Amino acid sequence: MNKKIKLDIISDVVCPWCVIGYRHLDAAIRELNLQDKVEIEWQPFELNPNMAIEGEDLRAHMARKYGTSRKDSDRARTELTQRGELYGFNFDYFDGMKMVNTLNAHILLELAHDLGKQTALKMRLFSAYFTEHKDISDSDVLINEAKAVGIEPQQARIALADDHLRQRIKSRQLEWQKMGITAVPTVVFNRSSAVSGAQPQATFKQILLELVAENKTN
Repeated sequence: MNKKIKLDIISDVVCPWCVIGYRHLDAAIRELNLQDKVEIEWQPFELNPNMAIEGEDLRAHMARKYGTSRKDSDRARTELTQRGELYGFNFDYFDGMKMVNTLNAHILLELAHDLGKQTALKMRLFSAYFTEHKDISDSDVLINEAKAVGIEPQQARIALADDHLRQRIKSRQLEWQKMGITAVPTVVFNRSSAVSGAQPQATFKQILLELVAENKTN
């Protein structure tokens, strides 16, 4: 198989199901030994594009946006923590945790893509937010996380100040929305088919097997 399978993953860095979905997808890729045969590009999607700079208490946010009760919230956090443990990710929810604005995170992920470090930065930001209690809306935090995956701090600062890049991210989000993407995670395969939600490893495995077979016949 010479042609790589293109995977566009539309997600936000504060979306826990995006973590779970990617872990399932990654496990399927590794099970099939396709690490060198897929090309992953993370696409921007702000769950809360109008989120204030100071953020919002996560429980209050879930109650306001989805009508989630405290009991529902506790149940969801327990489920996510258990699912994460199965695939080696530590969700460490805590009282006072905030939902934050993620536009700057997506800007640095665009820079990271150009530098071949996008997935590394995405994983770093997932861990920073869900495991390490960091405010990933804070520019200094973002610059440090970018540095941790090998991006020069000055490059990160320039990107965060680039209005053209900021507008590009907003336009990219709009393009995906016009194509019908309304929820994350969504994985688009070769720009021709897609699945939404944190699909099981077996589902991703089956899709990848079909794509491998298709590539062999083309």
